[in-house]
Amino acid sequence: MEHQIVQDASIAEVPVAGPTITARDVNVFYGEKQALFDVSVDINRNSVTSFIGPSGCGKSTFLRCINRMNDTIPICRVTGDIRLDGENIYDTDLDVVELRARVGMVFQKPNPFPKSIYENVAYGPRIHGLTRSKKELDELVESCLEKAGLLKEVHDRLDEPGTGLSGGQQQRLCIARAIATRPEVILMDEPCSALDPIATAKVEELMDELKANYTIIIVTHSMQQAARVSQRTAFFHLGKLVEVGDTRQIFTNPRNKRTQDYITGRFG
Repeated sequence: MEHQIVQDASIAEVPVAGPTITARDVNVFYGEKQALFDVSVDINRNSVTSFIGPSGCGKSTFLRCINRMNDTIPICRVTGDIRLDGENIYDTDLDVVELRARVGMVFQKPNPFPKSIYENVAYGPRIHGLTRSKKELDELVESCLEKAGLLKEVHDRLDEPGTGLSGGQQQRLCIARAIATRPEVILMDEPCSALDPIATAKVEELMDELKANYTIIIVTHSMQQAARVSQRTAFFHLGKLVEVGDTRQIFTNPRNKRTQDYITGRFG
């Protein structure tokens, strides 16, 4: 039973830190259809928060609100209030390009650029003017690959295409690319669903290391993964945030019956 696996998973202690993201009464509409209803949540800094719930429940929709990816969908409308370090990210004066540098994103399927390993990581810092010299850029690329646990594997082939790496390596390259713009937040949308168990373990280990410097939000269908990697978990169902709390509490003593039913496999 999945319930038993989750109960037995090791869950990290909850760090004490104030929220880096606050969301209040967030609603999302695709044309006439409402996809999210009155979502209010705080996301703690320097921690991993998991969004769980059945397919189509709104967790990825809400994730895409945090870096305004929904702006790319013409019929999408977002209402409510989302703040990053107290700043309204839907303010009309806000630079969306700058926001997406501060809020990095790693997608479900590894999507390296059709460029060299080096250029995949260097691209963001270059367009945002984050380095002043080739030497500085070289050091930043090396540092990001190191943080992504990839440098040892690729240090002698940085000029080779990123698309030539294995799936797990490509996903870690995408993580290196995401952190190259020095973000505060990293969003991960099912980052391990296309990976084998060994590559998944490496990415999970990486999340644990990265939370010292970044706020991480992960959407995952795997409750075992949520239990392993996150300090807080939010359960979404039918476009509503049903319950959010410390991961251990959500999995061992949920307050809402719908959360209990989902975790024990009664639906999903």
